[in-house]
Parts: sequence; C-alpha cells; structure tokens
Amino acid sequence: MMTPETLDKLEFSRILEVVAEQASTLLGRELVRTLQPSSQWTEVQRRLVLVEQLLSVALESGYPPLAAVRDIRTALSRAGQPEALRSEDLAEIRQTLAATGPLRRWLELLPGSTPSLQAMRDRVADLTPLAAEIDLVIDDRGLVRDSASPRLAEIRESITRRHNEVQQQFEEILRQPRYRKLLQYPNTTFHDNRVVLPLKAEHHGRIPGIIHRSSQSGSTLFIEPAAVVQINNAIIQLRHKEHEEITRILSALARQVHLQAAPIRQTLQCMGELDVVTAQCRYALSRQAICPRLNDRGMLDLRQALHPALVEVFAAASPGSPPRQVIPIDIRVGDDFDVLVITGPNTGGKTVALKTVGLLAAMTQAGIPIPVAAGSTLPVYDQIFIDVGDEQSISQSLSTFSSHLTHIRDTLAKVTRQSLVLLDELGAGTDPEEGAAIGLAIIDQLRGVGCATILTTHLSQIKTAAFTRNRVDNAAVDFDVATLQPSYTLRMGEPGNSHALVIAERLGLPEVVLAAAKANLAEQHRTFAEAIAGTLESRRRAEAAREQALQAQLRAEQAKVELQTQADALAQSREKYEGWMRWLQELQPGDAVYVARFDQTAKLVRLMLHKQSALVSNGKMDLEVALSDLARPQQ
Repeated sequence: MMTPETLDKLEFSRILEVVAEQASTLLGRELVRTLQPSSQWTEVQRRLVLVEQLLSVALESGYPPLAAVRDIRTALSRAGQPEALRSEDLAEIRQTLAATGPLRRWLELLPGSTPSLQAMRDRVADLTPLAAEIDLVIDDRGLVRDSASPRLAEIRESITRRHNEVQQQFEEILRQPRYRKLLQYPNTTFHDNRVVLPLKAEHHGRIPGIIHRSSQSGSTLFIEPAAVVQINNAIIQLRHKEHEEITRILSALARQVHLQAAPIRQTLQCMGELDVVTAQCRYALSRQAICPRLNDRGMLDLRQALHPALVEVFAAASPGSPPRQVIPIDIRVGDDFDVLVITGPNTGGKTVALKTVGLLAAMTQAGIPIPVAAGSTLPVYDQIFIDVGDEQSISQSLSTFSSHLTHIRDTLAKVTRQSLVLLDELGAGTDPEEGAAIGLAIIDQLRGVGCATILTTHLSQIKTAAFTRNRVDNAAVDFDVATLQPSYTLRMGEPGNSHALVIAERLGLPEVVLAAAKANLAEQHRTFAEAIAGTLESRRRAEAAREQALQAQLRAEQAKVELQTQADALAQSREKYEGWMRWLQELQPGDAVYVARFDQTAKLVRLMLHKQSALVSNGKMDLEVALSDLARPQQ
C-alpha cells in the first residue's frame, strides 16, 4: 500500500485528474479519481493487460460504446423505497440499461487476441428487456407517456377536454366588449393552476366569480369567473387522479428495477471499469505513453522517461510564453545494484529524477500507461517511501534535518525487500562530516534490506559509497560549464560534481581567491576526484556496451512480437474464413444475406458453387453476385 502522503508528494492526484478527463462518463471519471496503486503483481498485470488489449483494437473496433451510460447508483439504491424514483430517474436508468445491448455486441465482436476484454462480457447482463419496459412508460424527455396505462390515457383525455371547455368559456368572455373594458389587459393569467382574469379593482362585482388575490398596488383583482369554477375544480380533481396513477406506474417500474438490482449493479461496475480502461487508453495515445513490462526480479529500468506532471505543466503554459520540453532520462536500479546515488549541481534535476521514478511506479501499479520508451520495465513494489523537499515542522519544533531523520526512521521501520525508497539530499542540513556518516549508515541499512533505493546528495563522502560498497552505483545530472546551465540529463555510472570552483571562476571570482580555495580542498577530496576521473572512461564504455546489448535484446523481442502478431492475424483470418464457409454451406433459399457490393440485405435465391456466385433478390429483381460479396446480415 502507498500512503496518501506519498501519493501527494508524487502529485499522483494531478495525473488522475488528467486521465479522468479522458473518460466517456461521469461514472468513469469518478472511478478514475479513486484509482489507487495495487501492490499485488497479478492485479497490476491484469490492469495493464486490459489497457494493452484495448489499445490493440481501438483503431479498428473503436472504444466501448458507453456515452449513454449514466451514474444511476443513487437511484438504484432508492428503487426499493416507496415513491422514491421520479420519471427522470427512470429515464436515466432506461438509457443506461439500453446501453448493455451495444456493449455486449461490441465485446462479442472483439478478436481472440483480447481474452481479458472478452471475459468482461460475462459481467454485462442483457438488460435491454427491462429498458424496453421502461421505454413503454417514459419518453425521451423523462415524462410519463399517455399510453403508460389505459387509466392514465383516460384521465389525461378528460383533462384535455376540460381545458378546452375552460378555454372556450374565457374566449366567450373576452369576445364581449362589456367585459373587456372591465379588465386591465385582455388576456388570461394563472393563479395556483387556475386560469383567472385581471379585473380592475373599481369594477369589483361586475364579473361574478371568486377573487383569488390582488396585485401589490391593489389596482387589479384576479378573478376566476363563476362559469369556469366548477370546470377548474374538476380539472384539479383529475390532476390528483393523474398523480396517483403516475405514482402507481412509477412504483411498479421501480419494483422491477429493484428486483434486478444485483445484475444492474454488477453491469454498472463493469461499465465503469471499462470506461476507466478507455480513459487510460486515450491518455496513452495523447501522451505517447505505453504499458511497461513487469518483472519479478526487482529491476527498474526506465528509458527516455518523462515526468508526467511536468508534461502537463509545460503543455498548459500560456500561449505567449516560450515553449518548454521535459528532458527525458534513463535510469535504472535493482539489477546489478540496489542503491543509486545521484549527484550534481543544484537545480540540475536530481529531485525531479526521484519524483519521476516514484510517480511512474505509482502510475504503473494503478494501471496507467507511462511516458517511457519501449523496453522499460518495472517490478511491483509493496510500498514507496519518499523523503523529499524542505519539510521543516514548526508545530513540532523540528528542523529540516530532524524532520528528514524522522521520516527516514519511520521508513527503516517499515521497509521490505520489495519496497522502493527515494531520499532527497541525504545527509544535508547538518555538519557535512556527521551528515555523511549518518547517510552512509542509512545506505548500509538499506543495502542490508535489499530494497531498491535512489537518493540524491551533495556530500563527497556519500559519493564514495559506489566505490567502497557492493550493490551501490552513481549517477550524475549533467551541467554545461560553458553556459552555467543544467542540461537535466542523467549519466548512469558517474558521480556528479557541484562545479562550485568552475562556476566561481566563470563568475569572475579573483584568481587569488580561487587559488586559495583550491589549496583549501582536502587532499582526500583531490585524490578522490583524480580516481573518479581515471575510471570514468572505462565506466562509460561499460555503460555503452550494456546499452547496446539491451537494444539488441529489445530488437529481438520486438521481432518475436511482430512474428506472433502476424501468426495471430493469420489464425484469425483462417478462423473467420472457415466460419464463413460453414455459414455458406448451411444457407437455404429465402435466407437473408448481406451483399457487400450493394451494401444492403437481400434474400438468397440459390447458390451456384460451380460459378463461385449466388443469385439473390432485393425485392425488385434477381441479381448474380460473387460468393465473396456475401456475408451474414448485419444486426
């Protein structure tokens, strides 16, 4: 499990919001926002396989047809209560249930290379019959149809007749000049669902009827003429009957929904999960992200990795600002070493590298494709521990150094061999010698556990860990001494340099000061620097050879995948052809067939196998078409 604090430091929720925007439904968006990384290898693999399978068919088969699906979970929970569902609720339920038909057909037509997606069909119940029942009662506007029941049709017909009678009575009154001159304006208006006339107050009593109210100024009386009082009373009674009948109808429908609540909930959950996978696929295609390979060897190897949150920040930059690009990094740990020490100048990208690794691991374990190059691989971590940034705690009277040590203490108490530990500026915030001593002791403790650890530091003594300890290696963030700007690239196998003396020289510090500074460097520091310089070339050659071997392995794996894909496609074509042949042999005169040449359905007259053709009728004439033009009728 990964704690909320860890995910917050990694900005995981920002990525969830980006992915959520790619969902087709509100239900899918909500489920994306609740995604959590799994620490179970089989579950992570299941999530990634679903995404890969949908990516493989999205271009040809499209995405699952989910646009009509609504989040009906709240309405569904109320369905068993009396008078709980409104007609609008049932309209959304009907729309969602009707979507099960197209979705099941989409799943049925998927190729055999997508077994995980196809298996989801068993979780999608055919709820179209219940949708059809609701459709007989509720129209597209969410209103109850007149035809919902004979009694409702009769009541509404009576209401219509009564309204017509009222209208006729008012038209008769308004046609008479002796009444028109008594009104403020020659039109009717409404009061509590009753039609009334705007009578001038000084003509009170001149039109017999019931005064319902007066205007604020008192100059107008709203009167219901006596001639329509009884008709309006009858309409109100009919409205009550209409409401009772609608309540009865909706309650009966709600009960039908309640009786099928279990399959509806299961189907809705499956629809939501499919929409999550859809959102992950759309995110992958829009961000050039892929599903990395999982391994059970504890090896993390990320190639051309981008920080996903930085990608979003730079993409959202204001139009007038200069374009910025995220610099990709290659980084690995857990194969030939377990602890990676990243060094280099400030603002060079060390902390970003830490967060990139942590965020990409969390995304992978949540089933979200990540922006890396092909060949990247990760294990499944049981936990990610990260200690990064200035986390001085005023409320707890802790300095930055103490705060970091507190977090590291908690990490050491919980870490396992399957964990990922990310530590920023190890040993900083105190006396350098003491800080380095503590840092080396922490490295040794983590080495003993055997977990993957990536840390950053400025301390030379900690850099030496790669030369004095097993299973530890260095990496450096590049720095351009000519421009005094970091390049943000990462060099594996090399310790970094703060370049303080070079920067001081470029900034014009007096020669006498520079000479004194160089003289002040400890002999041990100079010896270490010379030793590093002597080994750099051989380490670079070794790293280059390793990369060449990995690239060759990747090309071989890609070739194998391509051959398997071709074999699968050939097998599918053969299966499709054999199925078509069986269907063709079972055809009888009068059967419906689809004629691709004319893009229409026709009836078979007879097969002419010796000519590899068939005679079909479109209802107007008989036509001879090639057998290859025939297919099963489209549903």
